Amino acid sequence: MIADISVSEKSFGPKILMSGIKFSIDAKEKVGVIGRNGVGKSTLFAILAGTDTDFEGDIIFRRGTQVVATAQEHHDMKDTTVLQYVLAGLPEYPELSHIIETYPETMGDDMKKINEYTDALQRFDDKGFYQIEGDIERELETFQLPDIAHRPFSTLSGGQKRLVEVVKIMHSKADLALIDEPTNHMDFVAKKQFIDWMKQAPEAMLVITHDRDVLEQVDRIIELKDGESQSFKGNYDDYLKQNAHSTGTAMNEFELIEKRIVNLKQKVIDYQRLKEKSRNPQTIQKFKRLEQVSRAELADLQAKEKPTFWIDKESAENLNYKVANQYAKFKAKNIKMNMKDDSSRSSHVLVKAANLSLGYGSALFEGVNIDLREGEAVELRGRNGAGKTTLIKRLLGNDESTVFSGELQLDPKVRIGVYEQEVSPEYFELTLKQAIERTYMDRNLAISETKIRSLMSDYLFIEADGHIPVKRLSGGQKARLQIIAMLANDPQLLILDEPTNHLDLPSIEELETALKKYGGAILYVSHDDYFRKAVQAEVVKIGQ
Repeated sequence: MIADISVSEKSFGPKILMSGIKFSIDAKEKVGVIGRNGVGKSTLFAILAGTDTDFEGDIIFRRGTQVVATAQEHHDMKDTTVLQYVLAGLPEYPELSHIIETYPETMGDDMKKINEYTDALQRFDDKGFYQIEGDIERELETFQLPDIAHRPFSTLSGGQKRLVEVVKIMHSKADLALIDEPTNHMDFVAKKQFIDWMKQAPEAMLVITHDRDVLEQVDRIIELKDGESQSFKGNYDDYLKQNAHSTGTAMNEFELIEKRIVNLKQKVIDYQRLKEKSRNPQTIQKFKRLEQVSRAELADLQAKEKPTFWIDKESAENLNYKVANQYAKFKAKNIKMNMKDDSSRSSHVLVKAANLSLGYGSALFEGVNIDLREGEAVELRGRNGAGKTTLIKRLLGNDESTVFSGELQLDPKVRIGVYEQEVSPEYFELTLKQAIERTYMDRNLAISETKIRSLMSDYLFIEADGHIPVKRLSGGQKARLQIIAMLANDPQLLILDEPTNHLDLPSIEELETALKKYGGAILYVSHDDYFRKAVQAEVVKIGQ
């Protein structure tokens, strides 16, 4: 064991976010961390990384354990280059580099410094630091970030910074790596390289992710739920089986509590009546005591919040009759997507490309053909930078790149819903309620306070969320706002760019279920193999 984690309380104001987090990590163990949006996954990482110390509990690392973490925020970077940023984040590199660069000028005949210098040279070699700059530049190129090593880190986009954080972790050679949503913004080649590295890397890892391709490769899954943690041995498929069983047990226990509450309420009434009818002081005292005991137990049980119950759709379909009825009664609320089903489907062409070549001055890609009709789906598959987003922008009329040859047509009357990877900056300063209102008004659609409240409820927002600026929403909250915007105009064509990024597992499943039933056309980009299997589509390759 290299780490023992116990968080007995972590609060934000009056809200208790965590109250029973307890698990350990073994050397070399790969652990996935999952949970609904907002349960505190990133907060837990901040605690483990030592950047959040405002909690009750104990975080105990084995002596000498080196911990590295992907950073969520980057302040005061000034002119620091990408390479300098990565090197500064590698355990031991700054110290060893300082000794090697400065001691020759100052150590003279000082044997202590000479020994420190000699040891530093050996350690620098053992850690592979003499070749590290070239290794980092090659890794950046693999992740579609060529020629950025010497650029100022502050000039990178949010997605590029996230990829640089992953590169930093991959070269840290620490004992424990804390990695938050590593595969967001990765294409399929980069993701495969990350997963291959993760499987063979010697360090232990805690990985926050809802990427099921990554979860399929872990040794254990820790789920944060209802302020507590639950451990599931094995990978994602193992988790689904164990979760279905443990949820069934938990629902039985909760149902017994509900029955006990009903029973106690009746007992309180019965003891009250018996107390009032009695004339004997001892009998009155007896029933008064029994009433007080029942009231105390009732208050204790009623104070318990309803647990969160979720079982994946496939496992839910295989539940026995009793458990299935319990699940229908107790299952956790999920996002509710209102989309027209295939009963309204027609078959006319919505998107057509014929021998299309597209680019800026020179072709990004050539020879692309698309024939997309209502009820059909097309996946654009290619590496980052191959031109997938450029094609989509050109299709929507948001890009002036030259069509070198061929044709690209969009039905001029089709209603389109677009899911983008990032919320447009023009919404950042608006509150969530204002952003929803603006989304509808920009499309000349009717919107009311009642409609806004209904949409917020359907997408798991609470009333207080409505007053939070969009720029302060979590990744998962922004993703749900994107879905609201996408479906606002009852679209006949959906264009999706990495739709599973930031969504939690139940929300991803709801999205996939809705898309399977959707009667319109779907054009999407995704590097999530589970999503691609769920949404069967014709694959159109973009670039090499």
